[in-house]
Amino acid sequence: MSVLRLPQNEFDSLAIIDPNLPREFEDDKLGILDVKLKLKSGKIIDIEIQVKSLPHLRERVIFYTSKMVTEQIRSGNDYGIIKPVVTIIIADFTLFDTDSAYHHRFELYDKEHSVLFSDLMGVHILELPKLPETDDNTDLWEWLKFIKSDDMEELEMLAQRSPTLSKAVGIRMELSQDERLRMIAEAKEKARRDEADWLWGIEQEKNRAIEQEKTRAKEEERAELFALLSQLGVSSDILSKATALRDIGSNNT
Repeated sequence: MSVLRLPQNEFDSLAIIDPNLPREFEDDKLGILDVKLKLKSGKIIDIEIQVKSLPHLRERVIFYTSKMVTEQIRSGNDYGIIKPVVTIIIADFTLFDTDSAYHHRFELYDKEHSVLFSDLMGVHILELPKLPETDDNTDLWEWLKFIKSDDMEELEMLAQRSPTLSKAVGIRMELSQDERLRMIAEAKEKARRDEADWLWGIEQEKNRAIEQEKTRAKEEERAELFALLSQLGVSSDILSKATALRDIGSNNT
């Protein structure tokens, strides 16, 4: 894998844990290809191709990268079993507009003293719009060009560069139109379900917030009434009974 510079023997034991399909629908609200790979070494790699920028993308990446770490631990397990996790985001938009680099790598790192804290978590951001038209003589450029290009002539030229690229281009070109349409339809349906689930979660959170606000307002009202009646000389015993009766009445309405 060009991004991680993995040795060849790692590729023989790749296991696709969670494959989803592809980035063909530009106008859709969601466009995410999410593939998780588990290597022979135990390292877990999450690869996402994102068509459009999502709100809080950086927070989302941190959350899911951390989740890949915590999912490895069960009750009674030792921390020593944790294997490195890597998230690779291939973005069809510009995330960092401060430079022209199309590959950024992030780790737990002390910038001031140049000390790596741990290599257990890593994030790679690849920005397709920044990919130069001219070959920079890296394998990464070739693969990103393969992902980015829809031009058959370009794909045929890429196929001549290496046996691996030739195989990938061949599979892509041989894929029947019906199969492509089926894959696109499945991906759209998954995206629709994901969005519906996301909206449901927002609605649930909104309802919880409303209920919490009602409870808070009721508590404030009760405290104000209690304070007022106390000032008027009403005993605490009577106040407690009145409050209990008031709560019963509120719950029955």
